[in-house]
Amino acid sequence: MRLKASGRAFAQIAEFHPELAAFRRDLHAHPELGFEEKYTAGRIRAALELSGVDEVHTGIAKTGLVAVIRGRQDTRQHMVGLRADMDALPMSELNDFAWKSTKPGLMHGCGHDGHSTMLVGAARYLAATRHFDGTAVLIFQPGEEGHGGAKAMIEDGLFERFPVDAVYGMHNWPAMKPGWVGVNPGPMMAAADRVTIEVTGRGGHGAHAYMTVDPVVVSAHLITAIQSIVSRNVKAIDSAVISLCAMQAGDLGAMSVMPGKATLVGTVRSFSAEVQALVERRLSELCSAVALGFGATATVHYERLYPATINSVAEAGFAAGVAESLVGTDRVVRDMVPSMGAEDFSFMLQAKPGAYLRIGQGEENGVGSCFLHNNRYDFNDEILTLGAALHAGLVEQSMPLRP
Repeated sequence: MRLKASGRAFAQIAEFHPELAAFRRDLHAHPELGFEEKYTAGRIRAALELSGVDEVHTGIAKTGLVAVIRGRQDTRQHMVGLRADMDALPMSELNDFAWKSTKPGLMHGCGHDGHSTMLVGAARYLAATRHFDGTAVLIFQPGEEGHGGAKAMIEDGLFERFPVDAVYGMHNWPAMKPGWVGVNPGPMMAAADRVTIEVTGRGGHGAHAYMTVDPVVVSAHLITAIQSIVSRNVKAIDSAVISLCAMQAGDLGAMSVMPGKATLVGTVRSFSAEVQALVERRLSELCSAVALGFGATATVHYERLYPATINSVAEAGFAAGVAESLVGTDRVVRDMVPSMGAEDFSFMLQAKPGAYLRIGQGEENGVGSCFLHNNRYDFNDEILTLGAALHAGLVEQSMPLRP
């Protein structure tokens, strides 16, 4: 392991880095989709019990786990949560290393295997040292990739059973170098919404188009008109993205049959509830009006999937300070540019104060630089110790021992 950082936690965790790397690679070789992480949860549970944590709670939102570690003191009854996601993606891996996926069509293409391993490493260190005043709650969450596992855990009583005062999560970032950490006191990730537009016209023979109401032409006009919503309705200082990514109409084998219906599917990304509501309203108004002009109808189904991931200011500043104590002020970005990607840790930040961080993993020689959700992606094991130490530092520095 070449990566260096300061502090007792980093030094102690570095001693068992080879074990963490082997654990991470085993998880990578056995990917599982959301709410199906039985092997993953079993391996994590065994590692937690071997580490000597005080409690392991299973079956939260089906496959979720929570580990509890009590510090040497508990004078203030303070409780801090740390979260890692566990699930993989429904995609085929094209890597050829020894730990590549053993399951066709499934792959850890986002690094959740590494996130879980970092938290397991933090658990091992915290259980051995207990150098804090309070209780650490380690949350291993299922189903982040589109399943809303964070919301499911909350609905299953996560924060009633473990009433943390703050909660922290982190994600690897291939566009940032190893040894760097990024955070922002505010938006980190966008809200992710799904939009489905159903256009209804009147089908018929392509040779007699005047007798039809062509939903394909209507859809073409909708695609163009929708591009004006952000540019002409959303303030320039705000941010939003509307992407129509799929269209289905007619039959490719029937060149002269004009369909009666067309369906458009896409996504909307935004950072504020006001912009989100504005885009939803304008989509319905615009689609209805454009379709009406052609004698057709358009119905918009708008689904709010993940809210925006918004860090609380105090906790973001605190997390940045913890990172600086490990890697120095010159390697911590306190004003990280938000991403238009989405993250269901947002549900936890709606319920509790906290912060979501990025930990760099892309080296100049290309290791760890393949971007997320790519079928040649792999987590960079060099950052396992730093991630685990950062988790541990959030616990130790937020709940320091009293003299």
